[in-house]
Formats: sequence, structure tokens, C-alpha cells
Amino acid sequence: MPYCDIGTPQSTTAINDLKLFYRTYGHGPTKVLLIIGLAGNHDSWGPQIKGLTGSAVANEDENGMNSGGWSSGDEDDDDEGCGCSCESGIQVCAFDNRGMGRSSIPPKKSDYTTKIMAKDAIALLDHLGWRKAHVFGHSMGAMIACKLAAMVPDRVLSLALLNVTGGGFECFPKFDRQTFSIAYRFLKAKTPEERAAVDLETHYTKEYLEEFVGTSKRRTILYQQYVKGISATGMQSNFGFEGQLNACWTHKMTQMEMESIKSAGCLIAVIHGRHDIIAQIYYARRLAERLQPMARMVDLHGGHLVSHERSVEVNQALFDLIKASELKMSPYDWTNLPVKKSWCVERRVSISSTDIQGGSNVSFMSCLLEKLHLCLYYLCDLHVLSLENGRKLKTS
Repeated sequence: MPYCDIGTPQSTTAINDLKLFYRTYGHGPTKVLLIIGLAGNHDSWGPQIKGLTGSAVANEDENGMNSGGWSSGDEDDDDEGCGCSCESGIQVCAFDNRGMGRSSIPPKKSDYTTKIMAKDAIALLDHLGWRKAHVFGHSMGAMIACKLAAMVPDRVLSLALLNVTGGGFECFPKFDRQTFSIAYRFLKAKTPEERAAVDLETHYTKEYLEEFVGTSKRRTILYQQYVKGISATGMQSNFGFEGQLNACWTHKMTQMEMESIKSAGCLIAVIHGRHDIIAQIYYARRLAERLQPMARMVDLHGGHLVSHERSVEVNQALFDLIKASELKMSPYDWTNLPVKKSWCVERRVSISSTDIQGGSNVSFMSCLLEKLHLCLYYLCDLHVLSLENGRKLKTS
């Protein structure tokens, strides 16, 4: 099995050394590193692996069979491709982050931050002998990709951030009955069947799940695939889940890190599902604006796994990014975001807006709402902790 050594835990644990499980697909000089998100494994990139390389068979698999995981895509549809190809060929690497799948699972939360996990990804690049690569990340994986790009900007050819936020309270879903129901059932899920049912509602839009594929609803097909996949890989351990959650919660990109990414000159695609209930598109758009003029915003009709729900469009956006990078396209030709105004202009507009609206300050209200959101998140977190402590006391 292909493993990459990533050193020893930063905290004192029983694990002497840590390893990442990875697989490579396709062949060619164009290298693409795929970084998956919270509770996902390397197979979660199925539609992109097939779309970019033309095959879902891993190079390391001598038997020519799938790794036994799950893609959660629609194999019956066979629509992952987009009719594009890289003339010189693409080689892709997808891996399990620490805390998930076949990779090591440190028990300490302090061993999980997006910076530490970015170092894991850099160690994997070194292990593969890849001097430079296009780096694509999804959700938490996109946060890790941002850290990687800030740490070694000279090694990133382009950056794709799928269903991303800025971390911290921005990771918390919007407040409504649906998300509270999903969160409760997610915490209570103990079997692959229970977890699969929750994951479907988290990953996809309702209309997508209700579509018919042949004589069966897509929900039924995906549910069977999810149960099979989770049963094969096992439920994520509490250590892994809590650790990865900690990485999301503590993630933050400083202005210096953002400037480091922009100064490197690599083009960026921020790809998001409009109906994502986990990572709200508002925060993705705001991150894209912070990365001007290097970023292009691609918003699609889909949920948190827009990479599966709209695989053709997502794969096309990734091919466009690779091609634009190879052609060394100007950022000003690449971006589709409004031209960023200077500080002086922004200040005048802000003052004018305040005067016209009789003292109503939009930016102030936005900040206030964010602080309220954070307070609600904190209260909800306390409630979850109290439930967990109560359950432990009851069983002790």
C-alpha cells in the first residue's frame, strides 16, 4: 500500500510516527494534488479523478480494480467528464488526511490544525518528487490548500478552492430547522445506515436526490453507495473527527498569508454550490474578493458536494484553471469579480452610504451579525458539550 511518512506528532502520544495513505491516477507532466475535506477520504474525489485523468483506476492497484472505497457519484450517469483533456497528460494524487481512512489518527486535538495538515501535504509532494503542482481542495481541504499556498507559494501552479470558507465561525451552517435536525442526527449516528442518511442531506440539494436515474431515485442509489462505502472504510473515529473539526474551527488566514498567495502570481478558482448548507457561499465570495485580482468566482446550482452534483461544470472549471495557468493568463483577464476599489474610494462610498441612509452603516451591521452568529455558535457548542458530558456520566 502507498504510504508517505509525515514525521512524529507534535504532542506526546503513543504513536511513534505518522503516515498518510495516498493513491495516484493517470500519467503526464501536469501534476494535480487533491486535498479532501472533513470526514472525507481520497475516494471522495472520484468524479474529478475520472474527469481529469480519464480513469478511476489507481496506478498503485496491480489488479486494475477500484480501491474498494466509495465515490458517492453517479456511476450510472457516467457524466464526470467534460470533453476536455490536457494534451500532455495529467497525473493526480488524492490522499486521506490525518484522522481519516487509512492514514494515521493522532489522539490529540493539538495535532490537527490546517497548518500542520498543510505540512503533511507538502511532505507528500516531496515524497512524490513533485516540485510544483496544481492544488485543489474541498471544504476543510480548501482551507489546508490555502495554508499550503501561503507556506510554499513557489510550488503552487494554481489553486482551486471548492466549497470553502475562512474557517472559525464561518464554518457554522446557517441557522434553520433543517440544519439543526441534521446536526442532531449526525451526532446521534452510530451505524453506516444512520450516517449515510444524514450525509445525503448534507451533501446534496433535495431536487438532485429526488431525480430519477432509470427506475430508481438518485437518493436510493446514493444511499446504497454511501452505506457500502462507510461499511468498507469504517466510521470515522472520535479522535479523527474532533481533531479535524478543531482544524476547521482554528483556521484563519492572516493578511500576510493572503498577500503571500497573491504575490506568487498563481490563478485561483473559488467554486461553490449556491445551496450549500454547510459552507455558506457568502463567505466563499468574501474570500475570493480578498484574493483579488487572482481569483475567479464560480457559483453553481448545488450543495456542499457540488463536485459530485455538478461534476461536469466543476471539471470544466478545473480544466479552465489549468489551461489558463499554463498559458500564463493575466489575472485581470482571469478574474470575473468587480474591480477592487482603493481604500480612499471605499471610504468615501461608505460615508456617502451612511449619509444617504440616515446613519445606517452596512459594514457595521454585517460585523454585528457576524458577532451574533459567533455567539450563537458558542452557545450551541456549549450545549453539545453538555450533552456529551451527560452521556459520559451516564455510562460511567
